[in-house]
Amino acid sequence: MRYGKEVLRGIPKTVHGGQAWKTEGIEDYSHNLNPFGPPEGLQEIIATAMDDIGHYPDDNCTELKASFSKIFSLREENIAIGAGSSEIIRNFPNAFVEKGEKVVINLPSFAEYAHQCRLVGAKAVFNELIEEEDFRMNIWCTIDAAKDGAKALYICNPNNPTGRIEPRRVILEIVKECRDAGVLVFLDETLLELVPDHDSISCRRYVNEYENLVVAGSLTKSFAIPGIRIGYGLASAPLIEEMDKIRMTWNVGQIEQNVARTLMEEHMGHVKKAASLMAAESKTMNSGLKGIGFPVGEVSDSFFYFCSLKELGIKCSEFQKLMLKEKIMVRDCASFGGKFDRYVRFSVKDRERNDMFVDAVEKTMKHLR
Repeated sequence: MRYGKEVLRGIPKTVHGGQAWKTEGIEDYSHNLNPFGPPEGLQEIIATAMDDIGHYPDDNCTELKASFSKIFSLREENIAIGAGSSEIIRNFPNAFVEKGEKVVINLPSFAEYAHQCRLVGAKAVFNELIEEEDFRMNIWCTIDAAKDGAKALYICNPNNPTGRIEPRRVILEIVKECRDAGVLVFLDETLLELVPDHDSISCRRYVNEYENLVVAGSLTKSFAIPGIRIGYGLASAPLIEEMDKIRMTWNVGQIEQNVARTLMEEHMGHVKKAASLMAAESKTMNSGLKGIGFPVGEVSDSFFYFCSLKELGIKCSEFQKLMLKEKIMVRDCASFGGKFDRYVRFSVKDRERNDMFVDAVEKTMKHLR
């Protein structure tokens, strides 16, 4: 006897990176967290937040929204708070996409978009990014795909796993064309704050100008706190109102609300410093990898790399195993689609750990020869 919903049959769980913590002595390059860790004093911030756990959390996240409102120069009704950006990703199709409707998602991109859409019975259609075009979005191909009967278009900027960043003018041109065609745009900027000058790229402040736009963000990557689940969605008030209808009551604990408010108000300098340092270190890391003959390509737009291993004649699953022998975890990109089983993703860290990574890659390549 089957008890599960028909729409759930054949849908596997998504696969994510950042699993090296389960294995002692492994340095994790498979996730995209701030490599400098949380800001100093986080334990004290959490300890202070403990004072409020004797009552239910504020279901509306009033104080946190007020703080975000000032930081983002938006009204509080433009803000939704989630248990990580993953909850915003979940709530979007649950609020707006009907069973059988089409959504357009770039390929490769973050797997949760398609997963959450399939859970509501939507049809995910993939807009394939081309290796010969450096996996960058072709603006008119993207627009044409969205206009071909789609309810929503998903864009990740920087794109995960490719690390490519599209300028604001490109994103807003797509959003405008989609608005005119009645298509919603879900723009995931979760990784953008760890890029220098992210304010000149972000589309957060345009959500009232474009009523079809939802922008998602998170504190997870920026502050290296994946164990504290805080994310947010920014959109026009009518869209936020619809998303709030399907949000789980008390979805964000009071500790998380208090910690998020303090981090955003007082510690953004920690994030900006990390973004600047990683941008500089990325150039050095890239040079080091090129120097040993690793097919790294050009310096990444962001703080992580997406590289083909075809020149090495190896699948990433094997490369990952060899790197683990050197105490390094990288991301096998086969989980983004079978055609990417020869691609690896790895992040930029500080000079010492980046040098360690390059040394491990060199040893692995010698083993392959």
